[in-house]
Amino acid sequence: MTTSIVWFKTDLRLHDNETLVRAVEQSDEIIPVYCFDESHFKTTEFGFKKTGNFRTQFLLESLNDLDTNLRKLGSGLVMLFGKPEYELLKLVHKYKAQKVFSKKEVAYEEKKTQELVEKELWKAHCSLETFSTSTLYHAQDLPFSLKDIPDIFTNFRKRIEKESSVREVFLKPTFIKSPIIDKLNLPRIEQLGLEATEVDCRAAIHFKGGETEGYKRLNTYLFETQAISTYKETRNGMIGENYSTKFSAWLGLGCLSPREIYFELKKYEAQFSSNESTYWLEFELLWRDYFRFMMKKYSNKFFQQAGIHAKTDNLHKHNYETLLTWMDGKTGIDFIDANMLELKLTGFMSNRGRQNVASYFCNQLKLDWRYGAAYFEQQLIDYDVSSNWGNWAYLAGVGNDPRGKREFSIEKQANDYDKNKAYRNLWLNLYNQSIV
Repeated sequence: MTTSIVWFKTDLRLHDNETLVRAVEQSDEIIPVYCFDESHFKTTEFGFKKTGNFRTQFLLESLNDLDTNLRKLGSGLVMLFGKPEYELLKLVHKYKAQKVFSKKEVAYEEKKTQELVEKELWKAHCSLETFSTSTLYHAQDLPFSLKDIPDIFTNFRKRIEKESSVREVFLKPTFIKSPIIDKLNLPRIEQLGLEATEVDCRAAIHFKGGETEGYKRLNTYLFETQAISTYKETRNGMIGENYSTKFSAWLGLGCLSPREIYFELKKYEAQFSSNESTYWLEFELLWRDYFRFMMKKYSNKFFQQAGIHAKTDNLHKHNYETLLTWMDGKTGIDFIDANMLELKLTGFMSNRGRQNVASYFCNQLKLDWRYGAAYFEQQLIDYDVSSNWGNWAYLAGVGNDPRGKREFSIEKQANDYDKNKAYRNLWLNLYNQSIV
């Protein structure tokens, strides 16, 4: 009998999951596993938690949903705690597994963990099979080699749109044969050294983790409200559920796949119509791909202060007191402070807000951009390693922006995107009568 382990990480779904599909095809029995990697809950060199309260709460909800959906197919989810290379090896010995299936990693630390796991598994004559499950376009379908991927997004986009196509999604398995799997043993958030979060009544949306909730959001935004039809016009909004898709949290943990979103979008266009707004969602998904491929190309350079091209002409020093004023929304710049308070209290911030607070951090406060990226890593419910560090490097002038340093006029941005101060009043006046 062939027994295999499926190691779930940031691919917490059954639909369009090649890792799971291939494991089912090649195995008689499957043991689905998630490991709470102890390194994910430590404090980083920048002084922040690698995983903060909001994302951890979303993760726990997502794992509960994954277990529920697995049990409907005859399986379930095994919880491991510790270092994945050792915990997975123990499970391999317990079930005499011949293979471990998992998603392929591209970021530096995640790749190192993957290599450690593979090394330990070989000791038990067990192989590690990895699959790319996180992008819209498959890496093998790019019209250039990894080393030749353009460093300018526009050049990348034009060739991709002309020469590549999106692969079909993988269907969810109809049955998974597993040994008897005990009832899910999820930790409490406090056991991970974190605190339970409460929903702030001013939050743009109440994110709830899991593939089930991700599908609900996808259906709501596309078909129920048809908000997608005006996405390009509203995407720079700052208040409410539907100014943007809000898919990012489910994409970040892989509760939704970008290909699922793409093909649902095509269904929408066939049923209703296509326009600039529907295209713009594809455009944003392509940006997400781009940062992942850039991470693969440049590896740990995205985590160095000088960035991917080793620019050393404009490096800033760390100042803890100044950093705190930014984090706590006490800079005295109302537009910046409102956005930082939203992030602190909800784990989310609009794209427009993120660009402004990052620009202010790098250009006005003149701080080491990596501390801003690390704080976002802790706080964001929709954190994605490639998009987060790629975007911060871009705005700091050490990434993929062909124009170099990108500095926003905060006053102009506030006037353009919060002309009547509705957003600033919402977050800066805690007793505003409009809050219900």
